[in-house]
Amino acid sequence: MIREPQQERSRTTRRRLVEAAVETIGELGWNGTTVAVIAERAGVSRGAAQHHFPTREDLVAAAVEHVGEIQIVELRARAAELPSGRSRIERAVDMVLNLYSGPMFRAALHLWVAASTDEALRATLVPLEARVGREAHRVTVELLGVDESHTGVRELVQATLDLARGLGLANLLTDDTKRRKQIVAQWARVLEPTLAVAKSQKIERNLDNPENV
Repeated sequence: MIREPQQERSRTTRRRLVEAAVETIGELGWNGTTVAVIAERAGVSRGAAQHHFPTREDLVAAAVEHVGEIQIVELRARAAELPSGRSRIERAVDMVLNLYSGPMFRAALHLWVAASTDEALRATLVPLEARVGREAHRVTVELLGVDESHTGVRELVQATLDLARGLGLANLLTDDTKRRKQIVAQWARVLEPTLAVAKSQKIERNLDNPENV
């Protein structure tokens, strides 16, 4: 009877620490982020913070995973609103190109810059970012409803994610909303011919092999 409340408190403390880490990194950067500062923001003692995350790198690793998970959850939740047909592509592109924005992207950017000169941080960050990137790629393929076995589709999906990161960077300094809308519309037009062929081929394969449906 006692263990369950303790476990719940432990999960709550970890979540507060991770959320505080994301906020701190976004506002103060890597150099200004310490376990003590994060613990204070989370409203826990430094000892409690180090009990859950012995090092700053451990806490940052959890924060990176948290950011990635939140992005993917939000993307999947909004996917249910997508229409079918040709209009789906532009709506899906709009969703993906807005994936890398806001305070979470700002925190991630601080970490990327710091990792370029900090070997310990880079060793922690690279495998995590690779895992998050693979999941973002997988979800984008699902949103667009295409099959990567078609020539050029994988590269176009990855280019869409790279474009999203670039737009996220541009939006950090100024409001890029107007230009972003124009880019979304144009990029959807660029994608449409290749993705339409890929979708058609996917449907044909499913008709030929009903067990794949």
